[in-house]
Amino acid sequence: MSQTKIEWADKVWNPITGCSPVSKGCQNCYARRFAYRLKGRYGYPKNDPFKVTFHPDRLDEPLHWKKPSRIFVCSMGDLFHEDVKYTWIESIMETVIVETQHLFLFLTKRPQRMKDILETWKLWAKENLWLGVSVEDQPTADERIPILLQIPVAHRFVSVEPMLGSVDLHYWLPDLTARAMGAAINVDVRSSMIDWVIVGSETGPHARPLHPDWVRSLRDQCQAAGVPFFFKGWGEWQHDTQLEIKIIRDPNEPFRLIQFGIKNISHTVNLHTEGHEWPNGSWSLRVGKKKSGRLLDGQEWNEMPK
Repeated sequence: MSQTKIEWADKVWNPITGCSPVSKGCQNCYARRFAYRLKGRYGYPKNDPFKVTFHPDRLDEPLHWKKPSRIFVCSMGDLFHEDVKYTWIESIMETVIVETQHLFLFLTKRPQRMKDILETWKLWAKENLWLGVSVEDQPTADERIPILLQIPVAHRFVSVEPMLGSVDLHYWLPDLTARAMGAAINVDVRSSMIDWVIVGSETGPHARPLHPDWVRSLRDQCQAAGVPFFFKGWGEWQHDTQLEIKIIRDPNEPFRLIQFGIKNISHTVNLHTEGHEWPNGSWSLRVGKKKSGRLLDGQEWNEMPK
């Protein structure tokens, strides 16, 4: 089960599965939903499929992947969950150290434990290891990113997913002027340490909508800082500025309906159940992940670190 539909990874590697909620971004966790679908199979406990579980039989999987790959480590859990033993993490790191042809991406909502465990490791020289934090809004960004920046590692990234509010990363993005001055005198000026930003919306039956202005703001921040920006998509919802919309009032119904066209297909939606009104009076409509797509202002954003 190494293949993945996650747009920014080639493969997933899950020697640890399972987790528990730590913030509102966990409310509709896709990994938990998927684990319950697989309970009793593929190593997911039948009685508690999202229990933190170690799978030692999966430790050597990357050794069998001949093609260099971008690997998302523990996509079905959090490697730095409190119930993950240090010896388990140590055995995973041994594989990372040996398999230099692959790029390993660690993503956590628990950066303090990641820092406590990894800060004594000599990771600056590991160009194939990227450490990241997952945030969903400004408070979680303010809490988690500063801790990430304290970990001595060569590369860091931030995944804003599910994005539940506007996020300002200016403080942690590169100062291009300082970096240019450093390059001129052959000095690596690390005025900030975010090297990549990923943004995405929720998917699934209870997914919350994403406002396009939030995404545009982060894209513009990254473009100004010279940081690669990757947009995964709109999830289940699409904003009315990107749809053809016609309001229909039905005198026989106590609610308004909305009709809209996506790729020349007409739909009817109950605004009370499948519409979200924003404070400025605009609407987002639940149209499904396939129809909502990944376009932001007419283009896909697939920027990757070199």
